[in-house]
Amino acid sequence: MALKIGIISQARMTSTRLPGKVLKKVKDKTLLEYHVERLKKAGDAELCIATTVNETDDSIVQFCQENHIKFYRGSEEDVLSRYYECALANKYDVVVRVTSDCPLVDGELIKKGLEAYQREPFVNKYVSNSIQRTFARGFDFEIFSFDLLEQAYKNATEYSDREHVTPFIKNKILDIKKIDILNKQDNSNLRITVDEPDDFNLVQELILNYSAATKGYEEIESILLNNKHLIALNQHIEQKKV
Repeated sequence: MALKIGIISQARMTSTRLPGKVLKKVKDKTLLEYHVERLKKAGDAELCIATTVNETDDSIVQFCQENHIKFYRGSEEDVLSRYYECALANKYDVVVRVTSDCPLVDGELIKKGLEAYQREPFVNKYVSNSIQRTFARGFDFEIFSFDLLEQAYKNATEYSDREHVTPFIKNKILDIKKIDILNKQDNSNLRITVDEPDDFNLVQELILNYSAATKGYEEIESILLNNKHLIALNQHIEQKKV
């Protein structure tokens, strides 16, 4: 029987550094729309937006309802429980974790990750392109089984393990095989995720002037590498530590 694969993307409006970022618009589309459209290229996987029960996230639910996208509402801080409950409710055998602050996430790249996951016979496997970071930040994905997610949900007690979803899977489940999807070259210094206004300015520039919403990760990274002034827009921003 075919595995049911779910892409779960976490989204909320109460970002500390750029509130409401996922529904900010470039041209006539929100960042969340670009994110969703690009995830459709990941193949035979169902998408569900995992947001919170907070009233502030009613607008995300409205977006999902208007665009016929599945959604799940759970804890804001215990994101691990939000993922587990979402996967349980939708009967996902395999979970792809992405975050909605990556509007230019590459569905084709995720598809390659899913192919690597399905080729590997080892049961407890974790596939990601950020074990050793070589892709631009903003193309990240993680793939793992519902069973591993359930183990983490039932056993993780530290706040950081529950806030960030996968540290328990990666670091505390011993019988696990990690499979890293690597880039052809190390572009880990590039940043296309949206945490602050300057991140948004870069993504807006890429979409408006370089048609990045229609391009894959290689082309987008190439645009940045060939236009140093774009890299400079958000080079100063430090990523939050996990």
